[in-house]
Amino acid sequence: MMRCPNCSSKDIGKIGSHQFYCWSCFIELTVNGEKMSVYQVEEDGTLSSLDDLFFDEPIPAHIHANGI
Repeated sequence: MMRCPNCSSKDIGKIGSHQFYCWSCFIELTVNGEKMSVYQVEEDGTLSSLDDLFFDEPIPAHIHANGI
């Protein structure tokens, strides 16, 4: 099961083929193979990357989207 890299919530919704949304902390996640990107949704609907805050290290196994 996928967990949010920000708040560790399991309350993740699928909004696209490789896109997910955390309903607990309101961030958007994009998963493409082994790469995950994290975005903050701004007031005007644009996305701001938060990758530099989360992914200085390899993605932990519990964050991978396997099984979704």
